[in-house]
Amino acid sequence: NWVDKTTVCKIGQETTFGDKCERTPVVVMEYLGFKSTSDPLFKADTAMLRLKDLVPSDREVDFYDAVDAFAQNAEEASSMAFVSSWGEANPGGGKDRVALFIERAKNNVIASRDALKTIIDILDLKA
Repeated sequence: NWVDKTTVCKIGQETTFGDKCERTPVVVMEYLGFKSTSDPLFKADTAMLRLKDLVPSDREVDFYDAVDAFAQNAEEASSMAFVSSWGEANPGGGKDRVALFIERAKNNVIASRDALKTIIDILDLKA
């Protein structure tokens, strides 16, 4: 599913190097709330910290660790996605560089998702 979501094919129009499909980081930044203030996860870590009063006292450390992990991995994924958008423009760059950084972002997206699941479990929210 990752490749499908991070690939855009232009019907009837070729991309820069003559092919019809190219990898794009936009969906990564949208998913993690870094593209627009209206994205669902925009500043999610700040919202999560406002829920601290709902955290059972025996899970406080786990909660703060999960919020930190979410924020750090989301930021790193967004950074890798942004860097990938310049992969072809940089000297020595190419489609392989774009794909490399999008795949690096994937690992951070997975880690963010896992941290978010931990937060949901600690808060006993219905997902």
